Amino acid sequence: MRILIVEDNALLAQGLSAMLEALGNEVLGVAGDAESFVTAVLADRPDVAVVDVRLPPSFTDEGVRAALHARELLPGLPVLVLSQYVEDTYARELIADGTGVGYLLKDRVARVDDFLDALHRVAAGGTALDPEVVRQLLATRSDPLTRLSRLSRLTEREREVLALMAQGYGNVEIADRLVVTERAVHKHVGNIFLKLDLPPEDSGDRRVLAVLTHLGAPRRTARDGRDGRG
Repeated sequence: MRILIVEDNALLAQGLSAMLEALGNEVLGVAGDAESFVTAVLADRPDVAVVDVRLPPSFTDEGVRAALHARELLPGLPVLVLSQYVEDTYARELIADGTGVGYLLKDRVARVDDFLDALHRVAAGGTALDPEVVRQLLATRSDPLTRLSRLSRLTEREREVLALMAQGYGNVEIADRLVVTERAVHKHVGNIFLKLDLPPEDSGDRRVLAVLTHLGAPRRTARDGRDGRG
């Protein structure tokens, strides 16, 4: 893969670069701020960008804002965002922007297999969300009475399946992780859609975005300047 790293912490950026190149990837460069990130995206058109949420000068939301802007300029650009903490607003915005997105806590980078799995899924147009991000998204919907009433319909197993769906896993992967049959997972997914009043469509990342939208992530529409895919 051709990867662009957007990280102002030189030590972390160098560590990521060394690891990714050792595994046969091509690191196109390291951008340390939002402006150079957007410039590099347009010049190099990477297969995926790994972006820190907080970049200079204010170290607030420059990274995710730049990621959203880069995806406007280069539609479909896969972006994996890294953050020190779970920041719900930023996670929701990124998720709502479409497929080919990920949001991981930086601790996850230390778990090399998990990080690489997420990176490959995002680069392939999939979705990868940190389990802690999923947990907080499920817990912070703006209309808690509706959230509680609908989530209370789910069994404990269905909640487990929902959390794994939200992380971007397909039915086969969920079955492996829960040590159940794929048929059982398919049944649970159907029950989840039914109980959460969602369309009964089971189509990979589209279903992830639908579930997370229902649980709190606002959907983008054509009026937002995007095509509203997902």
